[in-house]
Amino acid sequence: MCLIVLGFGLKATKKFPENTAQVLNLFVIYVSLPALVLVNVPSLEFSSRLLVTAVTPWIMLLVSVAIVLAFAKLFKWDRETIGALLLIAPLGNTSFLGIPMVEAFFGKQAVGYAVMYDQFGSFFALAIYGSIVLAIYSEDSEKITSSGIIKKIISFPPFISFVAALCLYKVDLPQSYFNVLSPIAKTLIPVVMVAVGFQLVLRVEFSKIRSFVVGLSVKMVVAPLIAFLAFLSLGWDAEIYKVTVFEAAMPPMISAGALAIMANLSPRLVSAMIAYGILFSFITLPLWVYVLKL
Repeated sequence: MCLIVLGFGLKATKKFPENTAQVLNLFVIYVSLPALVLVNVPSLEFSSRLLVTAVTPWIMLLVSVAIVLAFAKLFKWDRETIGALLLIAPLGNTSFLGIPMVEAFFGKQAVGYAVMYDQFGSFFALAIYGSIVLAIYSEDSEKITSSGIIKKIISFPPFISFVAALCLYKVDLPQSYFNVLSPIAKTLIPVVMVAVGFQLVLRVEFSKIRSFVVGLSVKMVVAPLIAFLAFLSLGWDAEIYKVTVFEAAMPPMISAGALAIMANLSPRLVSAMIAYGILFSFITLPLWVYVLKL
């Protein structure tokens, strides 16, 4: 939280360029996150449980979409609001915020599960599902092509490092490998938190309050609660399932918000949901940890 306040304060000083947050985010995408993936994924113990972690975000996506469309019909939301919520409500900040939070609350050994959830779930969902939403709701939908989607996926640095890490699975890696990458991976948390603070926008239009509440409730409470109850009913209480629920409870994804804003899908609503989602997460995520560790 202190680092978020620091980022917010740095922006208030007006001494840093307006694109500081974008630069920090690029550092995370191209340096910190790939290093973290390369450190943690090769040591993962693959099992059928990991399949559950990879599939859960897609199930949560379908549930979230159904709820958003139901509320959209009930409250007769406009096209822009529906498109914005279809991007924001199903997709969580499972990478920039999720991975550091998993490490902080569950330990370094659980980071691999978070990476699996993020790469097979959130990342692919953003690339595939996000593009579909933009194709339907954005003003320039004709610019989105299947080849463009594939190109984005295979050229995304964390995905490239994820594939490389899978190739290193069970390889006896030298200590020098970890000595080089581990310090780089540790830059993820401070850089991300400062960038998040720099991007906070705390304004909500009165006419959008209802959609604001529905969107954040679906993302941070309803979807993870459904996952939690499903695992509980099946008697699944291993750490991997707890991390899966925890990742499902993350606030809206910043990248999804950026896409919505670029497509002019209720940009003020999206900015407010991203900002307040992050702030609220410092209350809701510890509560989820408490529930999951009961």
